[in-house]
Amino acid sequence: MSFEYGGSVGGAPDWRSAYDRGDTVCVIGAGASGLAAVKNLVEHGFGVDCYDRETSVGGIWNWRHDRSPVYATAHLISSRPATGFPDFPMPDSWPDYPHHSQVLTYLQRYADHFDLRRHIWFGTEVVKVRPVAGGRWEVTTRSTGGFTERTHRYAAVVVANGHHWYPYVPDVEGLDRYTGETVHASAVKDPALLRGRRVLIIGAGNTGCDLAAEAAAQRAAACWLSTRRGYWYIPKYVFGRPADQVNELALAARLPLRVRQWLFHRILRLVVGDVRRFGLPRPDHRVYESHPIINSQLIYQLGHGRVTPVADVARFGDTTVELVDGTSLEPDLVVFATGYLPRFEFLDPYLLAIDDAGRPHLPMHMFSPREPTLTVAGLLQPDSGLFPLVHWQTVAIARWLRLVLSDPAAAAALQPRLAALAARRWHDANVRDSTRHWFEVSHVRYLRGLQRLLDLLERAR
Repeated sequence: MSFEYGGSVGGAPDWRSAYDRGDTVCVIGAGASGLAAVKNLVEHGFGVDCYDRETSVGGIWNWRHDRSPVYATAHLISSRPATGFPDFPMPDSWPDYPHHSQVLTYLQRYADHFDLRRHIWFGTEVVKVRPVAGGRWEVTTRSTGGFTERTHRYAAVVVANGHHWYPYVPDVEGLDRYTGETVHASAVKDPALLRGRRVLIIGAGNTGCDLAAEAAAQRAAACWLSTRRGYWYIPKYVFGRPADQVNELALAARLPLRVRQWLFHRILRLVVGDVRRFGLPRPDHRVYESHPIINSQLIYQLGHGRVTPVADVARFGDTTVELVDGTSLEPDLVVFATGYLPRFEFLDPYLLAIDDAGRPHLPMHMFSPREPTLTVAGLLQPDSGLFPLVHWQTVAIARWLRLVLSDPAAAAALQPRLAALAARRWHDANVRDSTRHWFEVSHVRYLRGLQRLLDLLERAR
């Protein structure tokens, strides 16, 4: 984690017309992470301008938004107590796994409770962010309803544009000449699209498994679920409690990783059994070494013959899909449940150390390694609910920015200790190396890291 203080990295002075907002901080995005950033920055005394290209709060949880991947029947896969912000819990009367419409209602209430909407410019897209002389930032915005562009100067920028809106579709041989219908999972807003169809779902992550179960429930004519490797399929309830709450008990007992893996392997053998019996490949890793698949319906539908597991896709023909085991399928709908890639098109990739694969390399998944006043909120894939992590992440961002702007010398002196902290691993197990796991963190380990960061910032004041 290294910064240069007292100037701009990667930017040159530019004295074109721009409205200077003084010590105000720019927040990009009004989803859950952006709202948390606005709230915590305001509570730490900052002026805040938040920009969102949509017309209301909620980000991906507002399924009416163009970029939302949420479909009609989606529910949380982390339980209610593990999902809510620590200073604004979800209602106790809500179910263990709230529907996506309830999550949106929750975020709307959060915005209203903390009076956040007055800081947000809706229908305004950020098109360019660049550092300029004096360590400041020029942010150019454009109205999504027209072509009006404006440029403002800010003291700092917090990027909270999310990482589940840009669909990733792998480059599979023959896909360009395939004449059948193909869609990314993000386009399946209504599972009724699957009804009566011969559906091939590529990808057995949480979304792929949910859509396979939905296809069965919608009485698809056939549903094949294609996966490259074996996974652990964890039911939403274990011993009558949400699975993540049972996991929290094991963490609270401070059981070593190997003991927790041994324990959960045996629990899953009891409640799920050997997945090979259902035609799924054997997991090629231990529990906690891949993002968990939380699903109680898939095994049920496999057992009833409504979903058929198949091997990975090798290539596409004109009307067929050939699998690596030589099997040939003729679906009339192919759904790519192959995840998403992060996109920061308004930023120079250098600022976030983005490599050729599109992966940003950020200390603690939140700090630009180039500029001390550029941070990212919510770029995490935790093994539990995201909102609690984002809350403490944005508290740390607010305190860090306060230190940098009020006492640059103290911030520079703190840099070596922050660098040592940022170099730590944020997961316990040997997590799989794939795009799906770029931002994987153990929520307990990451929260401890944030606590150490907050302690350092408190002592530096």
